Amino acid sequence: MLKQFTPELLQHYNLEIIVSDGGSTDRSLEIAHRHAHRVVENEEKIKQTISLGRNEGAKHATGSIFLFLNADTLIKEPAYFFRRINEEIHADGLAAITCSVEVYPHEQKPIDRYYHGFYNWFFFMMNQVGMGMGRGECHIMKREVFEKVKGYAARIAAGEDYDMFRRLEKIGRIKFLKDIVVYESPRRYRKYGYTYVTASWFMNFLAVQFLRRSILDEWKPVR
Repeated sequence: MLKQFTPELLQHYNLEIIVSDGGSTDRSLEIAHRHAHRVVENEEKIKQTISLGRNEGAKHATGSIFLFLNADTLIKEPAYFFRRINEEIHADGLAAITCSVEVYPHEQKPIDRYYHGFYNWFFFMMNQVGMGMGRGECHIMKREVFEKVKGYAARIAAGEDYDMFRRLEKIGRIKFLKDIVVYESPRRYRKYGYTYVTASWFMNFLAVQFLRRSILDEWKPVR
């Protein structure tokens, strides 16, 4: 996934790639060291939430704009993606940007198109009415905004994306850019099914909204 950030793209948009690794046991670290500017390793081998991993990565960033992506996230048309971010991120009163999420095109089935099409529309509408929402696959914000909300809530194992955008929308607008897209792997949906995954999201949404915590103790990776 790191190969999508070509030398030309890195230079033109002055990109800095930081990989925050929670404790990989495969060749992930070896690959990351070849392609990233910095690799943040979990040397103490503590159990990390997604939030904690992202916060650790942000500590080592030198730029003024943060883009948080999952390890398996692919960007559709990267040059256009970064151009649109540059056009929008400095707007007055803007807290964060998020975008459409789809399944990898070569693995996409009709149910994936319908499901993600609905959720992209739903998230767009929620942001239109002032209820900040953004899928964890892609979060974009200024450093100053990230620091103002004190980063991701490290204690939240699942639903950290909703918690972050809930706090972000209190200090500014969330813009959902429908014309930029990132792709994710469908492997979680294939293993558990859309009904189970949606129910997990909804239960964690309720827990974060009313209890300020997640139902799950761990958002387990699916290999």
